[in-house]
Amino acid sequence: MKLGTLCYIEKDSKYLLLHRTKKKNDMHQGKYVGLGGKFEPGESPEECVTREVYEESGLRVKSPRLRSIMTFPGFANDEDWYVFLFTVTDFAGEIQPCPEGGLVWVEKSVIQALPMHDGDYIFIKWLDEYTNVFSAKFNYKDGKLQDYSLNTNNQQ
Repeated sequence: MKLGTLCYIEKDSKYLLLHRTKKKNDMHQGKYVGLGGKFEPGESPEECVTREVYEESGLRVKSPRLRSIMTFPGFANDEDWYVFLFTVTDFAGEIQPCPEGGLVWVEKSVIQALPMHDGDYIFIKWLDEYTNVFSAKFNYKDGKLQDYSLNTNNQQ
C-alpha cells in the first residue's frame, strides 16, 4: 500500500498542473496531473502536500483544504494507492522549474481536453460539484479505468 497526496492549486479559474515529461519509468508519463507525491515517514497529509508542492513548484501553500480520500487498488505495479486530495487558493512564492515536467496554469474549462488518467477527468469535476469531503474508489486494469464509486454526504 502506498500513501500519497495530490493538490490542485487554484487561481483565476485555473489550476496549476504538472505535465509529466521528464521522469524515467513514470506511470504518469505524458499526462497532466496535480502536484503531490508520496508520504515521508511521520508526515501528516497536510505536511506531505505542503512539502511536495514546494519541492515540485517552489510555492509555499497555506491552509491546504482536504477535499477527498481516494483509493486506487492495484493502480501501478499491483500496488494499492490511497491518496489525500487537496485544493489550495492561498499560496506564496514564484513558480520554479520542476524536475518532473512543465508547470502550467490551465483554465478549468479546457482541462477535459488534456491527456490525463481517466479517473482524473471524473474527480476534477467533483471539486466544483461537492463542498464536503468525499471518498472515491477508482479501479484500473492495465492503465484503463474499469469502474469507480463515490461516497458523499452532500445535500445538493
